[in-house]
Order: sequence, then structure tokens, then C-alpha cells
Amino acid sequence: MDIKAIRQMFPILDQEVNGHPLVYLDSSATSQKPISVIEAVEKYYRFDNANVHRGVHTLGSRATDQYEGAREKVRRFINARSTGEIIFNRGTTTGINSVALSYGRANLKPGDEILITPMEHHSNINPWQQAAKATGATLSYVPLQDDGTVALEDYRQLITDNTKIVAIAHVSNVLGTINPIKEIAKIAHEKGAILVVDGAQGIPHMKVDVQDLDCDFYAFSGHKMLAPTGIGVLYGKRELLEEMEPVEFGGEMIDFVSLQDSTWKELPWKFEGGTPIIGGAIGLATAIDFLEEVGMDNILAHEQKLADYVMDRLRTVEGIKVYGPEHRAALVTFNLGDVHPHDVATALDSFGIAVRAGHHCAQPLMKWLNVTATARASFYLYNTEEDVEKLVDGLLKTKEFFGHVF
Repeated sequence: MDIKAIRQMFPILDQEVNGHPLVYLDSSATSQKPISVIEAVEKYYRFDNANVHRGVHTLGSRATDQYEGAREKVRRFINARSTGEIIFNRGTTTGINSVALSYGRANLKPGDEILITPMEHHSNINPWQQAAKATGATLSYVPLQDDGTVALEDYRQLITDNTKIVAIAHVSNVLGTINPIKEIAKIAHEKGAILVVDGAQGIPHMKVDVQDLDCDFYAFSGHKMLAPTGIGVLYGKRELLEEMEPVEFGGEMIDFVSLQDSTWKELPWKFEGGTPIIGGAIGLATAIDFLEEVGMDNILAHEQKLADYVMDRLRTVEGIKVYGPEHRAALVTFNLGDVHPHDVATALDSFGIAVRAGHHCAQPLMKWLNVTATARASFYLYNTEEDVEKLVDGLLKTKEFFGHVF
């Protein structure tokens, strides 16, 4: 990978913040966008802006071709069997909620169990809490190991005939834990349960083959993988999606409407009520082009090298505590002595270094870690070892400034 050439394709990185060159280390919250994505979205709105599916005029046909072409591109990218298994939506949160509202409420009953982990983002906790309350099912948790990983043996013991839904993040947005999705899917299926994967932090960084993983649902967001905000994807196995009822009703998703009843379009459109996020889908398709040109294996190798490097360098900062396993995705969550994470992030920002601070939408995990908040630096294909050095230097300066609390 030619990182210097890649960085030049991201115009936002070529700026100063607070008098320093920008060091963007918040890609787990949202990634930056290459110029090709920006230009693709602009081109759509400048030349092709029209609603899809409904019109026979030229602009409508061009917009529809691009929108449905994006669906096919996503299908190939994740190796789904058909475009009918690719549902466009607003993002990971919408995708998981759709499964919980439709599949969950239709298939759960008192005595059934939903099994998740304490490391989940709130978007993979709250929908299951509500599904359990609505159906009388039980929400249970797989315990975490001391390093923030899960043990397959716990899944073998905890998944029973009563377990109907297992949900887990592909990659933890706090710990960087990479979970063994394929193995968990096998264990779940042996007991007749389905597996729902929060792929928000997984698919931007590694090759995802949903057929190989054999997950039943996989939800992800475009904005974490170089695409615009507001576009996401829910992959679901066709046989499950066919059984599910829509969760939004209105235009686009109907086949026939009478005064008292309606029927739905076939997959995937029965789940896409209203005008879709057309420009976002086009941007997502262009982002996939960019990722595939660089190569997902190359991206993963680059990020693994960065992850190892930042872990080694942070060990040189006395007083820092890093959370999560040794082998991880390219993010580090940490606290610097007794300095509040918001103060750490503010100090780093004064040096042009953008990191995240807070509970990262993972309050149960914060409780498990016995902290109220942490700071997080997350890396992507455009980051370098020089960015790591600037982070370490910024932390040392921050520590010096707050020396009275060490």
C-alpha cells in the first residue's frame, strides 16, 4: 500500500487544526471520505437527481440504474447469494432494530432467550431489551474473559434449546476485540438459534463473506467505510427475510393497496419504504470500489501492523492503561492516569489530534471495566506510524500538563 498516495485522495486530511497538521484518529466514529466518493455523490445531484423505480424518464432511469447497481456491488462485496438479501437503510442501528422488531417480536415468546455480550454497542443492546420486554423473552449475557474476549466454551454451555437469537459485534468498538463469528454461528445453529452480527466495526477493515461466516443477519453502516452518512445495509438470509414483515409502511414497498388491506413488494423492496437514500447508496458503491482497489487484505495487514505498533509505543507512556486484548483491531481505548478522558481529548485536540472520549455508547462495558469513560484512538487505511508517534508525543505533553494528578 502506498499510504502517501492514499492520503492524498482524502482532501480533509490536508489541513491544520489549532495550528497543527490534522491527525485524524476517530475513524471508528466515522471515516473520512476520498475525493472519488465526494465527486460521485456530487455528480448524482448535479446531473442525475431523480427518484428511483417510479419514473420512466431518463433521469429516473439513470438514478435507478445507479441505485440498483450499488445493491449488486454490495452483494458482491459481502458475497451474498442474491440482491434480494441486501436491504438499504440508514445504518447499523436501523438494521438491528429491523431484525428485533420484525423477526424478534414474531418469533420470541416467554421462556425463549436472547443471548448477547456486555461488550455490545447500545445499538445491539437496546433493541433486544425492547424485544424481550415486548415478548416475555429473557435477555442473557455471555461473560467476558479478563482481556475482553469471549470464550467459545461459554457459548457451548450457554446456548440451549431455549436460545432463539444470538447477537454479537464482529469487532468491539471499545476493546478492538475481533470475535469468532463463524464459530459462534456454528454453535448457535446447532441449537436452532439465529446469529445477528453488528458489523459496523468489522466490514470497513476486513474481508467479510457472509456465506462463509454463515451468519443469519449482518448489519453495517456506510459512513464507517468511506461512504456518506445516512446509508447502511442489512444483509439477511432470504428464507428469513421472506418470513418477516416490514417495519415501515408507505410508498415504494407496496404491491397493491385497497381501502382495508395491502400487499408488499418482493425482496428487497418490501423493507425499503419511502424514498431511499439514493445519493448515499451511490456513494457507498464508490467507496466499495475504493476499498477493493486498495484491497481488503492489504488494509487489514496495514492496520494490524499499526495496531501492534501503537500498543508497543503506548507501553512507553508511564501511567497509561489500555483496555482490551493484545490481538485487536486497529483501535486503542485507554485512560491516562486520573486525567478525565474528556480533558485528554481536549488536550490532544490542541495539538491537532482528533480522538474520541466518553462511554462510546457502551455503558455496560464501561461498568465491566470499572470506569465511567475512556479515550479512544482508532486508525484506518490512511493512518501512518507517524500518526502514532504524534499521538504518543501528545499524550506525553498532556501528562506533563496534568502532572499534578500523577
